[in-house]
Amino acid sequence: MRERFGPFTVDSDTRQLLRGESELHLSTKAFDLLCGLIEHRPKVMDKTELQARLWPDTYVVDANLNVLIAEIRRVLDDDARHPKYVRTVHGVGYAFCGSTADAAAPQPLPCWLSTPDRTFRLSDGESVVGRDPGCQIWLDEPSVSRRHARIVVDGGTRRVWLDDLNSKNGTLRGGNPVQARVELMDGDALTFGSVDLTLHAWNADAAAETKRISRRRR
Repeated sequence: MRERFGPFTVDSDTRQLLRGESELHLSTKAFDLLCGLIEHRPKVMDKTELQARLWPDTYVVDANLNVLIAEIRRVLDDDARHPKYVRTVHGVGYAFCGSTADAAAPQPLPCWLSTPDRTFRLSDGESVVGRDPGCQIWLDEPSVSRRHARIVVDGGTRRVWLDDLNSKNGTLRGGNPVQARVELMDGDALTFGSVDLTLHAWNADAAAETKRISRRRR
């Protein structure tokens, strides 16, 4: 299960609760309780059912469940008197009352480097640029260090980053030396030693908007 509600995303497979890109901490049973409430929304889950789910074959008092509910509300910044996510049904149990939507896994960001006669596809994650044949972007040129620079593609945030790896002849973006991590944009001119490349990052939304504008101008 991977569901999004408000600024939060819960993924039962990876056992993560995220607010935007930041991971939030819930205890194991609090996480299981939250997932159970979301899975059964908008149904009210009575306390006996919840206790059996969380503590099978073990007798626990209601206070244990109350502690977990309080933990969830604290992490979600939810107010018991005016709940956005977890509703108390007095004398019965609890229900998840937030609106959810399927949160699909992030799609890879189509991204590549090019020269007039070569193209290097960038995979999601880290790609090292260098003269070493083991590098993902292999530039067999004397001016390029064995491990020259690193490009990081983050498909989740749709962003691309560049680091110089203490190369001998430097890394440039738009003619400027890269001395700390910099964010890259589609069309950026990059230089590794004496090798010039261009970054291309496909933005489907921007491409669709350009197409719509082009049609209106006809």
